[in-house]
Amino acid sequence: MEETKQSLIASLPAAPRKPKSKVERVVRKTFKGTAHLSNLLPTGSVMSFQIMCPVLTHQGQCPTITSRWLTCFLVSLCAISCFLFSFTDSIRDPNGKVRYGLATWSGLCVIDGSITLTEEEREKYKLKILDFVHAIMSMLVFFAVSMFDQNVTRCLFPVPSEETKEILTSLPFIIGIICGAFFLAFPTRRHGIGSPLTKE
Repeated sequence: MEETKQSLIASLPAAPRKPKSKVERVVRKTFKGTAHLSNLLPTGSVMSFQIMCPVLTHQGQCPTITSRWLTCFLVSLCAISCFLFSFTDSIRDPNGKVRYGLATWSGLCVIDGSITLTEEEREKYKLKILDFVHAIMSMLVFFAVSMFDQNVTRCLFPVPSEETKEILTSLPFIIGIICGAFFLAFPTRRHGIGSPLTKE
């Protein structure tokens, strides 16, 4: 009986899709673009920062000059990793296994050298000027994230002036808006180390 129901349901013609309104298309495009924002920062860099920051800053107290220097070093190191990871990409080998590589002007250089790319694939993964812009934007977004972290701001600016407070409040927001708009307009096509993978 159950098999008969399933075969009857499968044989029914698909309902015609009604055309989407302009508002529905705009909303769909906005949500799709917002999904690209997850590619802005490598997850490993952000997680490392979130784990190490409270330890190095002593919960924002920074009792010594060394803890301040270590905090600056951590922020710089994570920002540099965001920059460098923007030039990595991934490809699936014939067995479906994900292989990571570094994008170069001549194509993707697979890190473990296990596969050789065709000329068409090499062309697809070539480094472009837009990759450098994405890398710089990723660094800026990371700096904005770190400036929102209370441990970092209390460590580096223990007694901020009113102007400093205003800058620390508005600058990350402005960076986020500009970089977010840029990434929505020009989404990255790379799926490098620390970025979400797709089925492609």
